[in-house]
Amino acid sequence: MQVPLKWINELVSIDVTNLNDLIEKLTLGGFEVEEILELEIDNQKQIVLDISATANRSDSLSIQGISTEISILLDKSKKGVNYSLPQFEWKKQFEKFVKQISNEQNYSTLIALVIESVEDFTVPKWISQKLLSSGLNPVNGLKDFQDYILLETGYPLAIYDFDKISEELNCSNFKLSLTKAENETKFIATNDVTYEINSSNLILKANNLPISIAGIIESKAYSCSNTTTSLLVEGSIFNAATIRQQSRNLGVRTDRSTRYEKSLKDTYLLEAIYRLISLLRISNPKLVCKLHTFEQVSKESSVRIFLRYQTVKEILGPIYSPIKNELSEITTETISNYLNRLNFESSYDNLKLHWEVSIPHSRSEDITREIDLVEEIGRLHGFNNFLTVLPKIKTIGKEDYSYQTRKKLTSCLLNLGLNELIHYSLVNETTFLNNEIKLINPLLSDCSYLRSSLLPSLILTVQENLKQGNLFVEGFEYGHVFSGNIENNFKEQEVIAGIFGGIKTKLAWSDSEKALTWFEAKGKVEQLFKQLNLITYWVNSKTSNSILHPYRNAEIYLANGTKLGIFGQIHLILANKLNLSSQIYLFEFNLDVIQQQIHRNKLAVYKEYSLYPKIVKDLSFIVHQDVQFMELQNALYSNGTKFLVEINLLDEYRGQSIPEGYTSLCFQLVFQSKEKTLENKEIENILTNLQSVLTNKFDALIRN
Repeated sequence: MQVPLKWINELVSIDVTNLNDLIEKLTLGGFEVEEILELEIDNQKQIVLDISATANRSDSLSIQGISTEISILLDKSKKGVNYSLPQFEWKKQFEKFVKQISNEQNYSTLIALVIESVEDFTVPKWISQKLLSSGLNPVNGLKDFQDYILLETGYPLAIYDFDKISEELNCSNFKLSLTKAENETKFIATNDVTYEINSSNLILKANNLPISIAGIIESKAYSCSNTTTSLLVEGSIFNAATIRQQSRNLGVRTDRSTRYEKSLKDTYLLEAIYRLISLLRISNPKLVCKLHTFEQVSKESSVRIFLRYQTVKEILGPIYSPIKNELSEITTETISNYLNRLNFESSYDNLKLHWEVSIPHSRSEDITREIDLVEEIGRLHGFNNFLTVLPKIKTIGKEDYSYQTRKKLTSCLLNLGLNELIHYSLVNETTFLNNEIKLINPLLSDCSYLRSSLLPSLILTVQENLKQGNLFVEGFEYGHVFSGNIENNFKEQEVIAGIFGGIKTKLAWSDSEKALTWFEAKGKVEQLFKQLNLITYWVNSKTSNSILHPYRNAEIYLANGTKLGIFGQIHLILANKLNLSSQIYLFEFNLDVIQQQIHRNKLAVYKEYSLYPKIVKDLSFIVHQDVQFMELQNALYSNGTKFLVEINLLDEYRGQSIPEGYTSLCFQLVFQSKEKTLENKEIENILTNLQSVLTNKFDALIRN
């Protein structure tokens, strides 16, 4: 908004105010000065400030509004305006005829006046000059008066040709109403654009004749011309959300809709209409004015907020006094003075050390809480005058179980070689999985759904890194996933997911490079559970999941039967589609389940260390590949006596020497006693028994 300082000076004395000081005051007060312009109008140079106000300050979007703010910031009284003196009696007469309406309407005020005997639309020269200095080109017609009122008061007034409406209706005693359009129809606006209006549009009607799309644009058929002699002036206050939605649906934004979108109040609406009449009367002394419609929602009582002195001191902090060379606090007298400058009615309680502040109607949108009043105090005093002091923390916050679990889990995953990754929680509809919950108003089509799993984002990250030549990407991520119906069956849970493998490495110098096998990947996850002290069991799951391999995936459960999550190899079709290695492994675990189990296991259980040596034996055999490792492990532990303390899988081999459908396994068996030194003969007997169990139960072939 371009603000001519010459115009401001008519309302507030700023002749002796330094320009830089004024700009600094405005900036600290929340009104950023974008640019300083020097214009020459009628051979006179003028300084104009391009000021941007905050969106929630509709009261400041005019010359009168910004001059009021300048008077408050500079602590100067406003000058009296000639036209404002005689209007009070006239305003009281108008208010006698107001019709109260319910608060459920899409508008709070509707005022319409008929102005007759208008013969001359000549615009005074001083109005044209002010329009030029404000960045508008005058046309020496009725529109100049509308633009001037909008600039000066901030109220967008709509003006129609009263005679055209009367002729169309064949009567002059018509009724104005704001209603929804009944049927789909075409509406030709003053900008020569035809709009399709329907039941979602709010229309101003004269009887059943649409004369404007409410709060946005007027009908061309009833617009004024140079031959117009009777005017219908409409001044309304609409619901901001209604105008914003209607403007977006129609794809049109005007000076009227822009003001209404910022929650305009009717505080000085009657004064703005009176100002228009007084300007028209300059060239039309015989002008006749009649009240046509006056509807208004009954005004609510002003909001009262308690402002505590302690709150002001805690938030704004201390002030440095250069004279005394010491820190001090803002005084209660200063705060009371600022509240008076803001035109807030307030009373201070010396005993309770707080103010009871009555908020005027014009500021009811942006002043709703105690913190808003504190901001106003800081704005007037100058935030730069308060010292920035960090609070003194007596005690450091305590780590809760959620943080402790995350910290421990992160440490374990980092030790396994994984890096933490972060992704956006919004995805498209089908990122390998069907995402069920759609956003009502997404910004982008690729970010229109809540994710149902973390795995797709991890896979895409690996794919993007491979494209960039980064081959070593193994990571994990914490995040929330969503499922169900948002209306009645909505579910949100926090999970941790990870991706690893797919990288060919070699453990020895003489070995050839090879990727991680299923058993090695499974062992890596089991190592994680061992570090977290979680006892789990695995169940083969033939899932229809499009991400995991249908025969190489498993559901993991805790010992008490609670499902922990899933683990599996990437689906071959998906791997080929994305040009990824088929030896990539993924997991996704419920973080709440892990946290609860770790919390239950918070007391460490220590075992007595055996003082006797271990005996390690290798057992190699060929078994059908459908036999699960857990079945073999359980059978060996059950028959290995109490001396068998550990079983490790050393090797798995399938090749030409192994029959098709079978696999060769090598187990490392660790024997140890807590009571004595074991003898080889004793262990050989146990080993012979274990070989018999494998042969009889699993039809295994023992290898020497």
